[in-house]
Amino acid sequence: QVQLVESGGGLVQAGGSLRLSCAASGRTFSRYRMGWFRQALGKEREFVASISWSGGNTYYTDSVKGRFTISRDDAKNTVYLQMNRLKPEDTAVYYCNAGAKLTTATPTDYWGQGTQVTVSS
Repeated sequence: QVQLVESGGGLVQAGGSLRLSCAASGRTFSRYRMGWFRQALGKEREFVASISWSGGNTYYTDSVKGRFTISRDDAKNTVYLQMNRLKPEDTAVYYCNAGAKLTTATPTDYWGQGTQVTVSS
């Protein structure tokens, strides 16, 4: 069992930066691929980024490549999403995920409660 709690969302102007954190509980955190998904108002939840259990393998959706960086600190049971050069279209609720397969969520995944990111133009 893994419980996830996100933090770090907020309001930022276009071009600015935010760092999201996801604190996980559970002794098996290090075994999971961790990821971030987002859901904009009126749209379906979409994949943003994921990182392998070793941290050596990452995936990003095309729209955030070169701007976002996912990382993990297994000693702190925490995964991060550094978001730079933010755009208004990045506005969404961002969800932390444990268990997704590369870029796709599965029915057995664990999810956090979400954190709102709003980028003003």
